Amino acid sequence: LEVRDIVKNFGGVRALDGVNMAVWPGEVLCLAGENGCGKSTLIKVISGVHAPDAGRILIDGRDIATMTRHDVRRRTGMVLQDPWLFAGTIRENIRYGRPGASDEEVGAAARACYVDHTVRALPEGYETVLEEEAANISAGERQLLTIARAFIADPAVLILDEATSSVDT
Repeated sequence: LEVRDIVKNFGGVRALDGVNMAVWPGEVLCLAGENGCGKSTLIKVISGVHAPDAGRILIDGRDIATMTRHDVRRRTGMVLQDPWLFAGTIRENIRYGRPGASDEEVGAAARACYVDHTVRALPEGYETVLEEEAANISAGERQLLTIARAFIADPAVLILDEATSSVDT
């Protein structure tokens, strides 16, 4: 991921001004700062939700401005503080990240994200049907399942925006 000279304006006010950074495969970048400093705006620009007013975002050397929205979304995974899960089985919710994933790959993603043990402890395991808004599991478990979904998709860029705020230490 390369971010080059990004500028983003909202109503004449610069939210981002000349932002530059590079994150190479396997590296982790942590953005921290006060509320309103531009962290969420930067995330939205990187993930293609907002187009920058100036500058370029490159993923694997390709400018996202030349990609379709689908292609950008396929290359960027995002897990937010408020996870979204649909009414369906836990297996289906994880597999949503990569529809062709095998049951073994779903389990491997869950193990990598430390939610496999919890899922296996449920009476129906991976076949447990999640209720509306996944009310039948804890907030931390919802977050870990959405991380497993992003993990199985294996995106070039993975963005976690307070994605573990409800996960036990």
